[in-house]
Amino acid sequence: MGEKMNSEYILAIDAGTGSCRAVLFDIEGNQKAIEQKEWSHDELSKYPGSQVFDTKENWESIRHCIQKVIRNNEIDPAAIRAVSSTSMREGMVLYNEKDEEIWACPNVDGRAREEARFLIENNFAEEIYKESGDWISITSPSRFLWLKNNEPEIYKKTKKMTMISDWILFKLSGEFATDCSVGSSSGLFNIRERVWSSNIANLLELAKTILPEVYESGTVIGTVHSQAAEDTGLLAGTPVVLGGADTQMGLTGIKRIHPGDLTIVGGSFWQTTVVSDTPLIDKEKRLRTLCHSVPNKWMVEGIGFYCGLTMRWFRDAFCDLEIERAEERKVDPYVLMEELAAKVPPGSNGVTGIFSNIMDAKRWIHASPSFLQFDIDNPSHSGKKECIRAIQESAAYISNGHLKIIEELTEKNLRNIVFTGGGAKGQLWSQIIADVLGANVSVPKVKESSSLGTAIYAGIGAGIYTSVDSAFEEKKAIEKVYFPNPENYQLYCELFDRWLKIYARSLELVEQKLTRPLWRANGL
Repeated sequence: MGEKMNSEYILAIDAGTGSCRAVLFDIEGNQKAIEQKEWSHDELSKYPGSQVFDTKENWESIRHCIQKVIRNNEIDPAAIRAVSSTSMREGMVLYNEKDEEIWACPNVDGRAREEARFLIENNFAEEIYKESGDWISITSPSRFLWLKNNEPEIYKKTKKMTMISDWILFKLSGEFATDCSVGSSSGLFNIRERVWSSNIANLLELAKTILPEVYESGTVIGTVHSQAAEDTGLLAGTPVVLGGADTQMGLTGIKRIHPGDLTIVGGSFWQTTVVSDTPLIDKEKRLRTLCHSVPNKWMVEGIGFYCGLTMRWFRDAFCDLEIERAEERKVDPYVLMEELAAKVPPGSNGVTGIFSNIMDAKRWIHASPSFLQFDIDNPSHSGKKECIRAIQESAAYISNGHLKIIEELTEKNLRNIVFTGGGAKGQLWSQIIADVLGANVSVPKVKESSSLGTAIYAGIGAGIYTSVDSAFEEKKAIEKVYFPNPENYQLYCELFDRWLKIYARSLELVEQKLTRPLWRANGL
């Protein structure tokens, strides 16, 4: 049965690293429907380290998600008051003079290694970091140089550039614009002034005319045009509103917008973040600083690389039985995976997961993915369930490493943490984080907080809410608090130190070119 025709809705579109989704909220902030499609980003064989964001195929995925969320729930398109978007950071789309997409990459495209090395060796990377708050590992400066050196025709034809969330809004409205949160992830921003940097553009000999206008999140930039309405099922004329970067939208959705708010956002990547009322930049170039979506607020973050995608990989590679049983029980396969892992004690019976490294932006390289220390003589205590828990523990170790750096930078003891995102849907992972960090971990009722934050800004643009704080205050309510087990915490302190040493040894194999890294940043 469909919704009542007098209901009103807000639509959030989320383009993440591992999937896209269309999420429908009512104006009280209740999630009413969601449609999702997983995707991946192929490498071009001629360009090692490359990843392609296929704008044609990915727009098909996005528009079908929008169509399905409207059609399957019998929603009157006229009841949708506004639409907004969020996306992975760093990824960008380039356009020619006809406003046609001619090149695009997702966040972790790593083809511009030589160009990043050039920026480092000539001290341009240092200058960019001081102004933008981010190293050149996965940002636009080295990518533009790569295009200039390797695809000069595309470089010459480029007349506009947007980030990926901006591209979604362009597809809907035909308008070019960006917000401070996702724009600042480009590496082309002056984060103190919250504008494009003339200095960085000049360093790169990049025409500022290709960069879109910058507005704060919640700004209406246009309306759904007729072709987009035909493609998606939305009503032509529906307001199109700037949202922003996925992590900042996630913080907005649960009202983590005040200085000192520490949050772990557990999606495809994991971000351990703290909000600041000044652009606090790590002088040692380990973590990154970006604009928050809220005016005059910033955030410092450490990124856990592929933490959520590692669990997805394990599900798809080894958990056929759990997937089959999940269909029978009508639950998510991750539920059954956590049920298995819950049978395993802290330390995963010795099995150690080596995946993401702790972030060091100036030299960001990860060991080859592996599990170590199986007990071949005891398969019942050294198998699938231990691997699942080891993946979860490795993600918690990453968050712990980032927390220690953040506490050093802020000179504060930050032990009350909110955990949100897909990873927070399960109970075991939340408890492991509490035990590893020795901190209280609060899980909000709303897990799809990036979509909710995007919906808040759509509602602000539609005039439904006057500010982030005024939008359904109850949605930041906490569902459960996980308290650390003192014995487990003491054990994990030892295991964390051991994991650091094991990781360093595993990384040596990559440095010696004996194994292939999970990922290597540009410039290395």
